[in-house]
Amino acid sequence: MAEKTFTLAEVQQHNKPDDAWVIVDGVVYDVTNFADEHPGGKKILLAEAGKDASEKFELFHGGSVIDDFGPELKVGIVSPSAKL
Repeated sequence: MAEKTFTLAEVQQHNKPDDAWVIVDGVVYDVTNFADEHPGGKKILLAEAGKDASEKFELFHGGSVIDDFGPELKVGIVSPSAKL
């Protein structure tokens, strides 16, 4: 089964506390229900909602974070033609 693919514009619509998606390395994650559990705080995570958070993510997290939490939060990937 093919992965769900989203445009950048589609991801940008998910920028609210009750509907928050982020992009990390071309993968789209729904962090809505994870925001309260985020060790760095909900506010910091939601500030990146609807955006490509790759650079900020890499500043603060190791690759194991994605391995631990990513699979259950992943909703798809960004279209290869998207300009991030």
